Amino acid sequence: MSAYIISDVTAKDADAFQIYRTRAAASIACYGGRYLVRGGPIEQLEGNWAPRAIIVVEFPDIERARTWYRSPEYAFALEVRDRALSRNLILLDGISQES
Repeated sequence: MSAYIISDVTAKDADAFQIYRTRAAASIACYGGRYLVRGGPIEQLEGNWAPRAIIVVEFPDIERARTWYRSPEYAFALEVRDRALSRNLILLDGISQES
């Protein structure tokens, strides 16, 4: 069953953000992840949540997503994260095709 990493991101430093983004994308690919959403316009339909940029990454399963998050490849991206951006980040399981 697929799993999803969802980020609500605010860029802080454009150069550092580009470095982080490049490194993160490479690490995601190494663990079988793929971007489903990578920024773009947001249309608020209800509530008070006002995200700046939403990123959704799909992984084959939740264990692969956890392995990616703790991986040395992603740690390389994290070296610049605090300078590059602030964010909220969550991990969740998808639903099975039988549901």
